[in-house]
Amino acid sequence: MIEEKEALAKILGHVRALPAREVPLAEALDAFCARDLFAGLSLPLFDNSSMDGYALVAGSAEVGAHLQLVGEQPAGLDRKLALRPGEAIRILTGAPMPAGADAVIMQEETSVEGDAVVLNAKVEGGENVRCRGADVTEGQKIVAAGDRLRPPILALLAAQGCSSVQVGGWARAAVISTGDELASPGTTLQPGQIYDSNSVLLQAMLRTCGADVVSVTHCADHAEEIEAALRAGIACDLMIITGGVSVGVRDLVKPALTAVGATLDLWRVAVKPGKPFLFGRAGNCAIFGLPGNPVSAFVTFLLFVRPALLRLMGANDGALALTRVQAQLTEEIDNPSERPHYIRGILKDGSFSPVGRQESHALYGLSRSNALLLAEPGTKIPAGASVTALTWD
Repeated sequence: MIEEKEALAKILGHVRALPAREVPLAEALDAFCARDLFAGLSLPLFDNSSMDGYALVAGSAEVGAHLQLVGEQPAGLDRKLALRPGEAIRILTGAPMPAGADAVIMQEETSVEGDAVVLNAKVEGGENVRCRGADVTEGQKIVAAGDRLRPPILALLAAQGCSSVQVGGWARAAVISTGDELASPGTTLQPGQIYDSNSVLLQAMLRTCGADVVSVTHCADHAEEIEAALRAGIACDLMIITGGVSVGVRDLVKPALTAVGATLDLWRVAVKPGKPFLFGRAGNCAIFGLPGNPVSAFVTFLLFVRPALLRLMGANDGALALTRVQAQLTEEIDNPSERPHYIRGILKDGSFSPVGRQESHALYGLSRSNALLLAEPGTKIPAGASVTALTWD
């Protein structure tokens, strides 16, 4: 049985980013930038006013001064206006600064008398002026390869005049569930059957990560049926099989993978829930075998599938890990097990509270949770302790 860190390192060592693609900015949300990007324009591109008011020379702007109005500069095309000490130009927010001006006084601090503006407040040089390049300078790196393209980053690229961007590849995924005991939601259960929740869970998690789920298949416990589904699934970039990866006589996934020519790189990981987990490859397809219990499938997806999928889509190392949040534990946690145990709980207002039954089949507690807490083997964590919670939203 392999430790979690070793298992993840081995998986990531076999995963390579998919070829990059060029997409319009409007379609790039939450994709990963394929290369370093550098500013071609300084921002702001020119000195401009941050207020509606009057551009002037600060040295001639004493309180009570009457400055001659010599023009108006709205936002838009630069009228190439200029002024001298003792003069002022009406200016609007975002408008280019006139030549000779070094400050802007807000209109609320002035009054107009005929063709002069009267200053009712002191103005310092540079006041209410956005200087060229104060935000971004030409040649500055603005996005690193592997960064997630969040809305503010897309806005920054648009401000550089970009209409499209190169992003990581779009990963195609297949989901296969196995087991005679599973029935599709919406059908009538037979005695001894349960509804297939894992297929829905895994589709949702894959799509949350940005993958394209191209096929979802359920197989009964028949070797030929499982092999056929696997042969179709390995045409994708990533395939998840849930159930059938343990050691029972009806756990048929491992021999089926061997039959279709897959290489199995690891099996069984020292985590709880989730020990019967496997990873392998067939051609360019990364294959993950997850336990049939839904909580085990959820946890192993977060720990192993999610980072591999993000790597496939071009994410850098900093984007692979779950978000870590410091919190105070509300009740004692005891892990007498020999494996690390990921406790499901609610992270709220700086506190972490375990929720529901901490068993691998218990979906209700998982449905209420928004964070995980790692309890190391053979440890007790007292209530009130400072802990690190892992979040996935």
